[in-house]
Amino acid sequence: MKTELLTWCIILAGIGQMFTAIIYPFVRYRVLDWFTDLKNLKPLNEAIAKTYGYYIQGINFSFGLMSVLLVNELLVATKLSLAVVGFITVYWIGRISFQLKGYSFDEISEKQHFKTGIWGMNLLIVFFALTYLGLFIHLVIQ
Repeated sequence: MKTELLTWCIILAGIGQMFTAIIYPFVRYRVLDWFTDLKNLKPLNEAIAKTYGYYIQGINFSFGLMSVLLVNELLVATKLSLAVVGFITVYWIGRISFQLKGYSFDEISEKQHFKTGIWGMNLLIVFFALTYLGLFIHLVIQ
């Protein structure tokens, strides 16, 4: 993959990851009604689920921020860039794998904008996985 194209893919993936972190609270409240469901859990389990949700939001935003601000550093094959990019790659490949295998969107509203949003988010996550996989391969063969 040409470095210039890869650079733009990384920046776009970074912006996309920050977008997912910013939109995550809206999805939790308005689409999934998440906090209503969490109230059915024991208090400790509710707190743990909320903590995991905030971790995911923070990780997504951090990956995005690193990608936008440190794109040149991520393109240079160092042990640290290989480790960071490898982690991001596994994270997004794992995320889309779990989602395609185990997520059921049957309970989500039948409204077209929710269906379009689900497809859009899936495509975005695939884009993240492919971008960082491409970057990882680029670093390995450098």
